[in-house]
Amino acid sequence: MWAFYAILSAVFAALVSILAKLGMSNINSNLATAIRTTVVLFLAWGIVFFTGKHSGITDINGKSWLFLIFSGAATGLSWLCYYKALQLGEAGKVIPVDKFSVVIGMVLAFLILGEKLTLKTILGGALITAGTLALVF
Repeated sequence: MWAFYAILSAVFAALVSILAKLGMSNINSNLATAIRTTVVLFLAWGIVFFTGKHSGITDINGKSWLFLIFSGAATGLSWLCYYKALQLGEAGKVIPVDKFSVVIGMVLAFLILGEKLTLKTILGGALITAGTLALVF
């Protein structure tokens, strides 16, 4: 089931980039990010309340709060940088370079979470890295 949601995530992420590029023609990238974030905020809380999961907020411990706050800050900084890159560059170049986060995430999963590196993940990461370098240089 995770693969289904991962594929949907990829499709929606691709739409984010194209729709954002179309919507930012005469708008500051930070303002565009704020508008997008507001929509995400309402959508996420709407789903939480619609599914009745809002009562679980009191069960969240301090460590989870801390890491979720850090994750939110990283998300915000990522979006701000991404929208600025989209505003300044071609979507066809910005999008793949942004996806270099896959390789960074794989390395961090190994270093911080202790996940295994397999030959497939190393090869996949190397190919993504090569593709990113080809676009940048």
